[in-house]
Amino acid sequence: MKTEAPGFTIGEIQLFERPVTLRLPFRFGVVTLTAAPQAYARLRISLPDGRSAWGSAAELMAPKWFDKNPALSNEQNFDQLRRSLLNAVNAYAADPTPRTAFGHSAAHHAALVRHGAGEDLNALVVSYGAALLDRAVIDALCRLRGVPFVALLGRNQFGIDAAALTPDLAGFDLDGWLGSLKTGRFIAARHTVGLIDPLRESDVAAPRLNDGLPESLEGAVAQYGHRWFKLKVGGNVESDLARLQGIAAVLDQSSEPYRASLDGNEQYDDVNGIAALWAAMKDDRMLRRLISSIIYIEQPIKRAAALAQPVAKLAAEIPLIVDESDADYDVFPKARELGYGGISSKTCKGVYRAILNAARCAHWGQESNSSHYFITGEDLTCQAGLALQQDLALVAALGLGDVERNGHHYVDGFGTAPQAEQDAFLAAHPDLYHRDPKSGRVRLSIRNGTLDLRSTMDATAFGSDAEPDWGNLAPMTLNS
Repeated sequence: MKTEAPGFTIGEIQLFERPVTLRLPFRFGVVTLTAAPQAYARLRISLPDGRSAWGSAAELMAPKWFDKNPALSNEQNFDQLRRSLLNAVNAYAADPTPRTAFGHSAAHHAALVRHGAGEDLNALVVSYGAALLDRAVIDALCRLRGVPFVALLGRNQFGIDAAALTPDLAGFDLDGWLGSLKTGRFIAARHTVGLIDPLRESDVAAPRLNDGLPESLEGAVAQYGHRWFKLKVGGNVESDLARLQGIAAVLDQSSEPYRASLDGNEQYDDVNGIAALWAAMKDDRMLRRLISSIIYIEQPIKRAAALAQPVAKLAAEIPLIVDESDADYDVFPKARELGYGGISSKTCKGVYRAILNAARCAHWGQESNSSHYFITGEDLTCQAGLALQQDLALVAALGLGDVERNGHHYVDGFGTAPQAEQDAFLAAHPDLYHRDPKSGRVRLSIRNGTLDLRSTMDATAFGSDAEPDWGNLAPMTLNS
């Protein structure tokens, strides 16, 4: 028998951060990322009966993704995300009303978007702060109840109300759908190939890192056994075609089947540009196997134009999804009308948005009796620990069979986290991590291209039974 979702208040909220340095530069879209801070949130919730619990969450502050204005420096991008977090803290902490987990998020959503606009923060930037606090709230409720995330989700103990932020789902049996979700215990890691990543071992420039981790696509396939890939393209048909030829030459070395997605990262001005690339790929004999392996193209068009023109003609040949354009809850229905079939799940955009967009896919699929609509799992360099495991818990709960993973490739294990923190996560999740025998560092375990999520899904928290070393983190402050 289903019980009502509990209402509670949110008390103290703490924000921290830690520097993250990449072992390899990651080129996506208009930026080459070499370092960025990771934000951490920690808060306490209290039930009316006095019981309380702390919850936490973490997320990298990636520059030039939430706001790609070239006039802004990386530091200005970081401060945008810090301001987004502080605005969310001020809203959540000032409200003494007991609400459900989802109720707290829904109550402040519109006001945060309006407030952010007044500070020249776009809705995607605004999403970052609320998304992090929402995850910490979810974590706290799981810890308070001593129940895994997926169990509370299946009984809708977060109080998700489809009509509140997605009125198009008002007639959908959300509770029934949540209860029917088939949760995965293993998931394929879709390996990201950045725009400047070496493709072959012979392409790796000296001096090599020699840290025991792969430095090329060829090395990653050999070490991790990947069969799923995400390929970045840069907005120029000729250079993108040459890059894809090089990638195909590596992937085609194996007789084993593989699958791939293309990620445009908003690099094409309009649908004609990406359609020209797709046509050129189809005409290229070197790409025949790669073409047959591609499952969708992700956000190829700049967000200013992505939802201003129909894409149905190209989408009839290859599914298209929106990612950066997914700035608010009303985006997916608009994208659907233009011909997009899919949308991305990213915890940095919001757990509830991903869940409700997945519900839309189910609802629209029922209406059309088709599998045309889908949600995908994408990464924004999720770091080992809270960020990685909460993202994995979400996509596995939604029943996805693969998810983009790239944080472990560009950062060595837990990065600058102290050894004791690394050891704590390894002890709590020995199926997801392993200790490198030479360096002693704790790293993500990928075997035969797959991640083992059993301890992540069984954690009586939101994905993780371990926590960061809070004394090792610096309090968050704005630089401007």
